[in-house]
Amino acid sequence: MFRSLLPCLVALALLPWSASAAELTLRAGAAAVDITPQQFPLNMPGGFSANMAEKAHDPFFARAVVFANEQTSFALVVVDNLGVAPEVHAEAKAIAAEKTGLAVKRMLICSTHTHSGPASNTIDGPAPAVAYRKLLVAGIAESIVKAHAALQPALVGAAAHPLPDEVFNRRWYLKPGKMPLNPFGQLDIVKMNPGTDPAVLDRPAGPTDPDITVISVQDKRRQPLALFANYSLHYVGGAPAGEMSADYFGEFARVMPSRLRASAGFVAMMSNGTSGDINNIPFTTTRPPREPFEQIRIVAQKAADTAWFAQRKMEQHRGDVPLGMIEREIELRYRRPTDEQLAEAKRVLAIKDPAAIAQLPRLAQNYAGSVVRAAERAEKTVVVKVQAARIGDLAVCGIPFETFAEIGLELKDRSPFPQTMVIGLANGRYGYLPTPAQHRLGGYETWLGTNNVQEDTSVIITDALLAMLKELKSAQ
Repeated sequence: MFRSLLPCLVALALLPWSASAAELTLRAGAAAVDITPQQFPLNMPGGFSANMAEKAHDPFFARAVVFANEQTSFALVVVDNLGVAPEVHAEAKAIAAEKTGLAVKRMLICSTHTHSGPASNTIDGPAPAVAYRKLLVAGIAESIVKAHAALQPALVGAAAHPLPDEVFNRRWYLKPGKMPLNPFGQLDIVKMNPGTDPAVLDRPAGPTDPDITVISVQDKRRQPLALFANYSLHYVGGAPAGEMSADYFGEFARVMPSRLRASAGFVAMMSNGTSGDINNIPFTTTRPPREPFEQIRIVAQKAADTAWFAQRKMEQHRGDVPLGMIEREIELRYRRPTDEQLAEAKRVLAIKDPAAIAQLPRLAQNYAGSVVRAAERAEKTVVVKVQAARIGDLAVCGIPFETFAEIGLELKDRSPFPQTMVIGLANGRYGYLPTPAQHRLGGYETWLGTNNVQEDTSVIITDALLAMLKELKSAQ
């Protein structure tokens, strides 16, 4: 009898290990939908002048992963875009909700903040931009629909691993006498992107967050299904002139399957963390020149390596984890200029003589226009959406701003969960989010026009998210 059973036992031993049904209360599905622009030229926003692209250097995607169990379900979506407008979010979510039954409040959609991508919300304008908006809405919705349709028994794990050598705080104290006038004719205490001259630089004005945090999803046979990563680094840049690129976020997604030996259908995605004051410029050293797209590839490959190390830290993937997502709406006051600031802005805008304009501080007329627009804005407040999600012992926070690194670090430190991921540009893009202390230092990210809402917004949002995380934790 033993001899007759032996071939069966050997055959069973050779099969890939799979989880038991009792472990698999979790289901997950992932999808990537191509949203590469098809019509050109398109403007790439992010500066004060038009930056036109004639083609896409590499593909753009909306990538989604949906988690579900018997109690709830929700979607996490990463879109290759500078900052998807709230109106586009709302349309895409409504379409996806109708086709899947997922609640609109259970969808977190974030943007990568690539600066070499098209505007998201052109309704009346050039035909290529209008066409792209339609493509973007449909693609985001389709990514959720396809991920939901792909739901299957799954296991999940989470971990973080540091990549400190590609993140640099871009706000600096300068040495005495080295601070130039800001666009308003005043002296800030710190400067954004101050250059690399050691005779000018003193010290950074804030920290960095070096960690790449990873959510790893496997199917019931423990094969890679999806990987959702998060890194607190702005775009890298250096794409070829006149060409759009998904930046290192897109290249990471392309490279990551090879790190995990993943099969077709695996979806990797990189979200933007709290990087409002963080970029990829090593201010105290001189980096050798790069060819177009080279630095993007370097950062993406190192990020993929780091995500691989994080994945190896996971002691186990589990299929019996609790899930939850909470959304809150927060009303914030728009910033308004004082009467004196408005009068000065109008004076600057009234200057027409080229020689006189040349004597103004850099970008003076651009920011004078921002001051006037802020004064003329009809709305006094804006309502923004923040979200908190739970996947087992990992928490995910979504903030609709270019959020400073120290805000993400504080949320991670005070979170009731062992691990917390903080995503920026989630459910909209409302400008920069400094802390009150950083507001007092001044600098680009605090100026009226780049920062639009009341100066204690970071405190309000941090307190709200911590309360939401506490609620998710107590629901276990």
